[in-house]
Amino acid sequence: MKIGYARVSTEDQNLYLQTDALKKEGCEMIFTEKISATSKKRPELENLFSILRKDDTLVVWRLDRFARSVPDLIFLMKRLEKIGADFQSIQNNLDTSTATGKFMFHVFAALGELETNLISERTKAGLAAARARGRKGGRPPGYTKETISKIKAVKILHDKNDKTMQEIARDLSISRASAYRFLNTAKEWELENLKSQ
Repeated sequence: MKIGYARVSTEDQNLYLQTDALKKEGCEMIFTEKISATSKKRPELENLFSILRKDDTLVVWRLDRFARSVPDLIFLMKRLEKIGADFQSIQNNLDTSTATGKFMFHVFAALGELETNLISERTKAGLAAARARGRKGGRPPGYTKETISKIKAVKILHDKNDKTMQEIARDLSISRASAYRFLNTAKEWELENLKSQ
């Protein structure tokens, strides 16, 4: 089944251009939203994801109506991949049910992995520079590598300020309480670093 998603940023804009194109594309259901792309919560998009099933296709008029940024697009595409659903953007000629579309999907995934690797490299370089100046670095005692990476991820995602703590917790497969605890831990580590300077 094809399910459409249409969004405009303000109440005075209309959705007809998008919804007409989505109907023409064969969408049996269309979820619409009048909300800014910068908004952390898009309830209709979440409603759409709640009914999306394997082999369904999520159809949008244009990529910028669906995602706020490249990281957001990568995150949403990974959600689709986990469900087993396809994605189609009419204006961008992107359809993940085709060979070319699948290739583009893998490009998005590679970009996400590249971003993760760059963050890791910057962290390692920062620790090496801190050690060269005589400051302690590395993994604090009592934490596993996995926990440390989640603590850092919570801090990075929180500082980007484009996701709620609930969304961050869901992305990292941890509870919301753990996300808040990890954020506080990350802040404490920064304070300790400042005291040691």
